[in-house]
Amino acid sequence: MHRSAKLQRLFILGLSGPIVALNVWLLTQVFRYFEHLITVLAIAAILAFLLNYSVQFFERARMTRTQAVSVVLLATFTLLMILGVTLVPLLIQQTTQLLERIPASLEASRNNLQSFDSWAKARNLPLDLQGITGRINGQIESQLQTLAAQALSVALGTVGGLIDSILVLVLAFYMLLYGDRLWHGLIHFLPPHIGMPLGISLRLNFQNFFISQLLLAVFMTAVLIPIFLVLKVPFALLFALLIGIAELIPFIGATLGIGLVTLLIMLQDFGLAVWVGASATIVQQVRDNVLAPRMMGSFTGLNPIVIFIALLVGLQVAGFLGVLVAVPIAGTIKGTLDAMSSRQTQGVTTSVVSKNPPHRE
Repeated sequence: MHRSAKLQRLFILGLSGPIVALNVWLLTQVFRYFEHLITVLAIAAILAFLLNYSVQFFERARMTRTQAVSVVLLATFTLLMILGVTLVPLLIQQTTQLLERIPASLEASRNNLQSFDSWAKARNLPLDLQGITGRINGQIESQLQTLAAQALSVALGTVGGLIDSILVLVLAFYMLLYGDRLWHGLIHFLPPHIGMPLGISLRLNFQNFFISQLLLAVFMTAVLIPIFLVLKVPFALLFALLIGIAELIPFIGATLGIGLVTLLIMLQDFGLAVWVGASATIVQQVRDNVLAPRMMGSFTGLNPIVIFIALLVGLQVAGFLGVLVAVPIAGTIKGTLDAMSSRQTQGVTTSVVSKNPPHRE
């Protein structure tokens, strides 16, 4: 009997791999088909999660739910309009100038490496940096050509992006008003031992995670802008914002953003790139060791390996949006399973105690 149970367990584990792979593939196909709709709904839901704290603040000031939601969304729309008029044109200008300057920077770096390779060959050193960087430069130039070819489609898509933004705000408005009713209705379809832990874990992971990530991204951007201006970094606003946006990617985002910015500056000035990389890394360490533990704690409770796997799966299924939501989804699943397991353990303990009451002297 023991051998049969062991074989049955191995058989189930062997089938679980293909089943999981099939489900991931099916989920990818569904997302590809409904990509635009899912993206709009996901952004609206995340926005509603983030704005719910402000809505609750105004509700405590004796405003109705509808009034609080209207005030918060009107303030959000006004802020987005101000940023769109002031910040976006400047970012577009700096991005255009950066793309125009990269080919000249690549040529200058190629000439410098050619001189270094000649120096190394004269001393019989086995270095071929020019060949390696030549292939890298070729890839960068091809990507720049692709971006230039897509510039027209991006310009034409601005109207569509504006319509999507209005649609996101409208959906967020209705989610803030009626989202609780819809969510409780969906939860009631599940068994109580699954629905209650799922609702608590989902709210904890998504709300806390996105608010913490957003605040950390704002911190990185706000601190790096004056540092880059003092160092006289070209395109300081663009580079600081790039690192801040990368911060939204959990666990590895800030490192990727700092590495990319350092590489772009290195094409123009190696010494400045060292200063930029060092200063951004110091700010990142302050964020990781001082702010992040206080703001995020360990509410996800996920192993770093699990986080990496979740990020890779999210990237494969839904691209950048999948990377953003991969960790809170994984944390929600883990929190739900832990809560269900804890309830089962408590139920078993209670049952044992009731069947075997303590003896009284």
